[in-house]
Amino acid sequence: MISWIQRTFQHHFKLIFAILLVGMIIPFIFTIGSTPGIGRGDRSAATQDFFGYNLLSQQVKAKLQYEARLSIELQYGMANVSEDQLDHYMYQRIASQHIADNLHLPQASAAEVTDFIKSLRMFAGQDGKFDVNQYNTFRNSLKSGSGISEDEIAHVISDDARMFKIGHLLAGPGYVVPSDVAAVLKRVDTTWTVSTATINYAAFAPNLAPTDAEVSKFFAENALRYTIPPMVEVEAVRFPAASYTASVIPTEDQVRELYDSNPARFPRPAAPKAAPQPKPDPAADYAAVRPEVRAALVLQMAQQAAVKAASDLAFSIYDGKVTRDGIDSFLAAHKVKAETLAPFSADEEPKELPGATGAAKAAFELGADQFYSEAVPTPAGAVVLIWKSSIPSRQPLLAEVSGKVRTDAADNMKRLRFVEFGRTLRSAVERRVKAGETFDKAVAESAGGVKVDVKSLPPFSLKAPPRDLDPVAEQALEGLGKGQVSPMESNADEGVLVYAANEKAPATDDSNPLYGTVRSSLAARYAAADETSIMREYVDDELKKAGLITDKGLPESP
Repeated sequence: MISWIQRTFQHHFKLIFAILLVGMIIPFIFTIGSTPGIGRGDRSAATQDFFGYNLLSQQVKAKLQYEARLSIELQYGMANVSEDQLDHYMYQRIASQHIADNLHLPQASAAEVTDFIKSLRMFAGQDGKFDVNQYNTFRNSLKSGSGISEDEIAHVISDDARMFKIGHLLAGPGYVVPSDVAAVLKRVDTTWTVSTATINYAAFAPNLAPTDAEVSKFFAENALRYTIPPMVEVEAVRFPAASYTASVIPTEDQVRELYDSNPARFPRPAAPKAAPQPKPDPAADYAAVRPEVRAALVLQMAQQAAVKAASDLAFSIYDGKVTRDGIDSFLAAHKVKAETLAPFSADEEPKELPGATGAAKAAFELGADQFYSEAVPTPAGAVVLIWKSSIPSRQPLLAEVSGKVRTDAADNMKRLRFVEFGRTLRSAVERRVKAGETFDKAVAESAGGVKVDVKSLPPFSLKAPPRDLDPVAEQALEGLGKGQVSPMESNADEGVLVYAANEKAPATDDSNPLYGTVRSSLAARYAAADETSIMREYVDDELKKAGLITDKGLPESP
């Protein structure tokens, strides 16, 4: 397998990475093209050294970014990364190479490169392992003549394989103390026997009637919730599509063209079940729905005529240099009327123009200088909007929003009562359970008239939790012991109490079959964290020396 991979990559480098050129060369060109020129002579001699690379050189940085892009595509299968992500990864590659040089770490051997190639995400199958079929599919989809050289690809892969070795050296073995393993084992391998009590928030209906004083207090404490947003008041000159239907006479070719463009829009009426089903006949299908198609076309053409008439009016206002003061007489001369609409905000449509989704945007673009809109299509035709006034945001008086405030105050009181009920229920249930009552009986006797659903689950551990385990219950187990009832965890829909009827802790030493697996997993996690921390500190120190970041880590312009 290894020798096959080596031969294949030697013979097909150009094919494999042709697609990379499309994804990399174009951004490479635009990176160069969008970077400002050096300009002055004093800048041409400036340097910004980062481990021996002058990052003020456009050519140097572009080459480093190009190689970093290739590396990201190969290792992680990611084609789109931000400029910040690319630079961060580029810095890490440079730093890794510098560390490798200082340690006199040799270049990766052919066998190491081959093993590294097999780990590349680009050629991984569904199981995450190197997939020959995936590679062949990818190879066959490429074209030669990409312009990328085998030497460039070999250089990137060799550097990445060497960087991989440096990462392992920095990470170390990952030091794990027995107490860490024990804590994880106790969490995932403890066997729990639990019951849950669920209270439906919607069904929780205490008798609530906030007083005027409580409503006033709630309004004062939550005034910003009732801020009235900026609004606009406009007039609308309507052009109903119905006014143009009589003058619209579509040709037979136009009717047939509309039908042919989307026959599914005009299905033939179904035959009665008892009648024989007709055979497919395009001509007969069209004939059966022709009146419907023609009516739809007439409406469509009338709508277009309405929009054109509205556009003509707007142009006439512009062409006649009509002022806001003279608009009324202008409209009267054109025998059209303007209807004043109720003020509305930017995130709502005028109630007089239902379905006119573009009306609010058009209205809020108007003002004293530009007081009329272009034609605005509506479901009924089209309108031209005439600006009257812009109304700034304001805080309303309680009397203006008293209904909504009273409803919100009641909802707030309900939520507080719900939380208080959960607290009281938990205390009462826990007290009764300790006295020897079963959990379900304790809940029933403590809930009063409130309906509470009790559910008992068979013993389980968190390494294989039951499918119907509420996430709230799983979270509650973190701080729960045998015989305890958790505080009620609530969301928008319900509140949940969790009772731990039994807790059987596992062995937390190496007699537990999971001990070695957990220890290895923690070691790998700690090692990766150590590598990340060391490399970040190493890169940041050099970036500060180069003046690329300050002591606070903020980027500076070169």
